[in-house]
Amino acid sequence: MRDPINDILEFQGVCIDYPLREYTLRAVSDATIGIKRGKITALVGESGSGKTTLASSVMHCISSPGRVAEGKIYFSDRSGEIIDVTALSEKQTRSFVWEKASMVFQAAQSALNPIMTVEQSFIETYKEHFPKADKKEIVEKTRKLLGYVRLDEDRCLKAYPHELSGGMKQRIMIAFSLLFDPQLIIFDEPTTALDVITQDYIFRLLKKINRETGISMLLLTHDISVVAKFADYVCVMYSGLVMEYGDKYAILGEKKHPYTCGLVGAIPSLNGDLSGMRPIEGSPPDLNNLPEGCVFSPRCDRCEKRCFEKRPGLYALEDRQIRCFKYEEGGRL
Repeated sequence: MRDPINDILEFQGVCIDYPLREYTLRAVSDATIGIKRGKITALVGESGSGKTTLASSVMHCISSPGRVAEGKIYFSDRSGEIIDVTALSEKQTRSFVWEKASMVFQAAQSALNPIMTVEQSFIETYKEHFPKADKKEIVEKTRKLLGYVRLDEDRCLKAYPHELSGGMKQRIMIAFSLLFDPQLIIFDEPTTALDVITQDYIFRLLKKINRETGISMLLLTHDISVVAKFADYVCVMYSGLVMEYGDKYAILGEKKHPYTCGLVGAIPSLNGDLSGMRPIEGSPPDLNNLPEGCVFSPRCDRCEKRCFEKRPGLYALEDRQIRCFKYEEGGRL
């Protein structure tokens, strides 16, 4: 499984728990995938599938009291160094976050300080990492980044957050994520609350940045149409488990897992026949009361008897990894 040349980030059997008063909730279970270097990988799934929790583990920012209970996360630096992310100290994490990997959170525009100008926010952030940095050099770099995300540098530098539109603030946060030249950027629903035209603009901008700089991107979304248009690889998650992972054209072009088929089948077409569109019946299970067998079995129309009795592993096929008994001949990872 280890492939540090092609994978910038590797999750090895990662399990994330939330120890609560009466029980421990397992939000992510046995996540084993590699995020491709220089590519856009999309984590897809319904709300509560574990996308944000898994991505947050890379940045050491899982909501309290969550923690990585099992497994390892490895980051392959461009220098050839392999960093065990799960073993980083607090001091090491401060250097890793932003400088190696950065994250743009959902509704990230609210992260801007309302009483500071954009220029002040960039300067303060940079000096937190490099206290001796020259202010003029920081401003100059900020201007370049704002121009790169197609914003008017002169206007935005002196502006306060309330003076900017939602799309402008989102692009400022993208510029923030590029401030320390990271090798990986994680985007959690980066276009939430934006209109569809601005959404498309933001995603086109992200793809442009990826292609021009080679920065690897991990995109968290529930929108399959966005994945089809902008991603290179797709990881489908359900109830804290990776259900299917592989190249976009393989996963969406030759749909195999019943859950992936359901997600794609529920997408309405603007000009096609809607008669074949079908919702996925039912709702995701309670994470504290998962089915004994396959977690998708209560909603699956292809179930066999064993699907209700035993949980399938993640099996390796030539073009993907898939969690379904119908493909167990590929061998368990």
